[in-house]
Amino acid sequence: MISTDFEYSYDTPSRFSDEKLGKEFLLSHCSEIQENSNENCFFYGNIIDSYIVSKCLSALSKTVRSHFALARGVHLSLRDPIVSVGNKQLKFEGFSSCNGVYARVDIKPKAIDGEFLFSGSTNVDFNNETVRAFNTVKKDEKLILGVGAKELDIITESKTTKEKKVSLPDKWIKGLGNVQVYLSEMELVCELTKVEAIMLLKSVPKSIVKDDFYLTKEGNRYKFTPSVKKSLLKFGAIHRLHLITHLLPHINSFNFYKDKDDQSVALILDFKNVQMLFLFSAGAYRGFSGEGRNAENFALNIPDEYLVGINNVFKANDTFNPTLLAVESDIDLSLMNQSHAYLSSIGLLGYDLVERNHFYRRLPFKLKRLRNLNPRYKNAQKLIDQKNIKILSNSDGKLTAEVKGTAGVVHKVILTSQAGFCTCTWFTKNKTNRGLCKHILAVKLLTSEEV
Repeated sequence: MISTDFEYSYDTPSRFSDEKLGKEFLLSHCSEIQENSNENCFFYGNIIDSYIVSKCLSALSKTVRSHFALARGVHLSLRDPIVSVGNKQLKFEGFSSCNGVYARVDIKPKAIDGEFLFSGSTNVDFNNETVRAFNTVKKDEKLILGVGAKELDIITESKTTKEKKVSLPDKWIKGLGNVQVYLSEMELVCELTKVEAIMLLKSVPKSIVKDDFYLTKEGNRYKFTPSVKKSLLKFGAIHRLHLITHLLPHINSFNFYKDKDDQSVALILDFKNVQMLFLFSAGAYRGFSGEGRNAENFALNIPDEYLVGINNVFKANDTFNPTLLAVESDIDLSLMNQSHAYLSSIGLLGYDLVERNHFYRRLPFKLKRLRNLNPRYKNAQKLIDQKNIKILSNSDGKLTAEVKGTAGVVHKVILTSQAGFCTCTWFTKNKTNRGLCKHILAVKLLTSEEV
C-alpha cells in the first residue's frame, strides 16, 4: 500500500468527558494547510440532535475502520475522517480502509447551536476512547462538540500527552476526487420507509458474498435476491450493507440511488436535521481511488492564483454556483466551467445528492499533492513526452491515432464528439465506466494542447 509522506499529527488526542449537563467531545485536528493548522478551534457548541449525531458518527468510525478487500500481509491502519466546518453546517466524511465505501454525515443548521469560529476542512482524531464514547450518548442527553479546543491545553509534568501519527495512503485522497463524479450522475431509484428498510436488510446475507445481488420489489415488499429478473439496481459485495443496520430504527426515510452504468450505489439515510450518505463501489475489490472518472479534467490548465481567488470567495460547505460567480465577478463563463470541473477533479468540491448541487470544501492537503495523485494522468503525459502518439487522421469530427504503449504494443484510438475507442485491454474490459484509458487520455491531452 503506497503512502504519501503526509501523516496525521495531533499534539493532543481527542478527549471525552462527562459533564453535569451532558457529554463533551473535543476533537483534535490537523491539516497540511498552514492557516488551518494554526487555527486553534473551528467550532464549539451544542449538538441539538445529540443521540442521532452520535449514532451517525459511530457509524462513520465503523466505516473508516472496516476493510472488505485487504490482502494478506497488508497492514491496516485507521484513517481519521475529514470534517468541513462552515455555512452553519458540519460535514464529516471518510472511506473504508479498502476504499470501496464512502460515508458522509451532514449535520444541518437546525441540529446545531454553537459558534462557527473558523471556516475550513481538517482531519480529526477518532481515537478508541472517543469512538466508544459516541455509543454512550443517551436520548435527550446534551452533546457538546468541539473541533479543536477553545483554549490551549497546559501540559505539566503530571499531565502529558502522546502525539498520534497515522500514515495517509494516496488512494484515500484520490478517492475524494472521484466520489462526487459518481454522485453527480446518480438517479433516485426508490424511497423506503423505516419499516420497509428494516425488513429489506433482513434479506441481506450475514456471510461474505462474492456474487452480485439485485434489489427487487414484489407486491409491497422490497428484497435483495441473486436473480437479475425485474431488478431495480445491482449491488456488489452486499454484506457491506451491515454497516448501516443499527441506524435503521432511527431514520425518517431511506433512499436508494444508482449510477446509470451500475458502477456504484448510494444510500441516503434521512434523520430530519441530519443526513448520512453511503456510496458503495461495484464490488469489494473496486476502490474509488482507481476509478479515474475525473482524469480528463486534470488536463485543464487552471493557475494556482485563480484557485486561491476562488478559495477567498467560497467558504467550506458553501453552495458552488459557477454561473452565478461568473456573472457577479465578470469572469468568462467557459473558464468558470473549466474551473468547476477541475476543482471537482482534485476533490475541492463535494456533491449533495439531495439538494443536487456541489458544495465547496478546501481539503486539508496542499494543491500540489492533490494534483500529483492520478497515475493514469501521469502515464498519459509520459506517452506524450516520449512522442509515442501518431495522429493518422482528423476530419469530419473523427480523429484516428496510433499510440505505442507498454512493451512497444501499438494501440489504435478513435475519438468522436460522442465517444472514444481504444484497442487496449483496459478499454476492452471497462469501456469508459472507470474513466478513460491512458491511451485515449493521452490523445485528448495532446490534441487539446495543439488547439
